[in-house]
Amino acid sequence: MSLKPGSAGKTRNCPHCRTTILESAAVCPSCRHHLRFDSKAGHERQGELALGIEGSFSHPPAGDPWEFMVVVTIRDGSGKELERKVVGVGALGPGEQRSIGLTVEVYKAEG
Repeated sequence: MSLKPGSAGKTRNCPHCRTTILESAAVCPSCRHHLRFDSKAGHERQGELALGIEGSFSHPPAGDPWEFMVVVTIRDGSGKELERKVVGVGALGPGEQRSIGLTVEVYKAEG
């Protein structure tokens, strides 16, 4: 099934944080500011959790600091890379730990 141009998946920028979001979003998933206040948009849309990953990594109690990058890549069904973003960078000192959570929610297209 092919999508009609200008329908499902259309995006815009959040006026608060400038993150690219779905045009149908009533609440920005990044900064969580409300974008519309109407009877249909009074709360965040409920999606279905299609993927959820939680994990953590830690630096041993001794040694030189580590640097890290968190990179998210989206590919289509044939493996072609559609988008790649660095979503965070940082450093860990001895004994420090970081946790990462990734969720993918899917929604029924409105309209």
